[in-house]
Amino acid sequence: METVLVILAALVIASGGVGLKIDREYERGVIFRLGRFKGIKGPGMYWIIPLIEQKAQVDIRTKTVDIAPQEAVTADSVTIKVNAVLFYRVIDPNKAINRVENYQMAVYQASMTTLRNVVGQNILDDILQKRDKINFKVQEIVDEITEPWGIDIERVEIKDVEIPSVMQRAMAKEAEAVREKRARLIKASAEDEASIKLAEASERIMKSPAALELRRLQMLTEIGAENNTTTLVMMPSDLITLAKHWNENLEKNQPDNKSSL
Repeated sequence: METVLVILAALVIASGGVGLKIDREYERGVIFRLGRFKGIKGPGMYWIIPLIEQKAQVDIRTKTVDIAPQEAVTADSVTIKVNAVLFYRVIDPNKAINRVENYQMAVYQASMTTLRNVVGQNILDDILQKRDKINFKVQEIVDEITEPWGIDIERVEIKDVEIPSVMQRAMAKEAEAVREKRARLIKASAEDEASIKLAEASERIMKSPAALELRRLQMLTEIGAENNTTTLVMMPSDLITLAKHWNENLEKNQPDNKSSL
C-alpha cells in the first residue's frame, strides 16, 4: 500500500513538473484547454494542466522580413526588380495563432504581392525619387491585410531598384541633356548681366573720358607682369580717329599739289 502511495506521489510530482512553464519577457503562451482557446499567459512562470491544456508560444518582438527581389512593370512600361525590408510585430497572440495558419509566411506573401502591385501603379521616376511615398503605401496596404491577424506593420523600406542597362544609358543621356541645358541658361544669364554692366560702364566713361585713359594704364600694369618680355602699348581711340582723318585730308589735297606743278 505504501508503495502505491509513493508511486502516485511521484506521478503527481512528475505531472506537476511537466505542467510547469516559463516564458521570457518577449514571449507569450496561448493556452488551449481540450482544444478550445483558454487565454494568454506569460511572461514568467505559470502552470498548465498536463494532457488537458496545451500551449502555443508566440514571440512578440519586432521581426524583420527580407523581401526577395520582385520583377515588376512600372506604369510607364519599364521592367525593374525591387527588393525591400519589412518590420512587423505581433500585438495579439490570440489572433496570430487562431486567425491564420502561419502568420510569418502570411506576412511575407502579403508584403511581396503588395510591393509588386504598388510598384506597378507608379512610374519609374516616382519609384526612384519618391521612395517614402512608395514605402508608406506598401506599409498601409500590408497593415490593413494583417490587422485581422493581430499583427502591426511598423515600417517598410525599399532597399534597391534594379534598372535594365538600356534604361540606365537612356537616363544618363537625359540627365546630361538637362545639365547642358542648365549650363547654357546660366551662361546666357551671365552674358545678359555682363552686357548690362558694360552698358553702364560705357555711359560713365562717356561722362568722364579720363576714366578710359586710367583703365588703359591699369591694363598696361596688368600686362607688364613679372618675366614678361613683351610690352603692349595701347593707343587712345581718339588718336587713331585723328590719324585717319589726317590721311583722308592728305589724299584729297595731293592731286591739287600735282596740278600746281
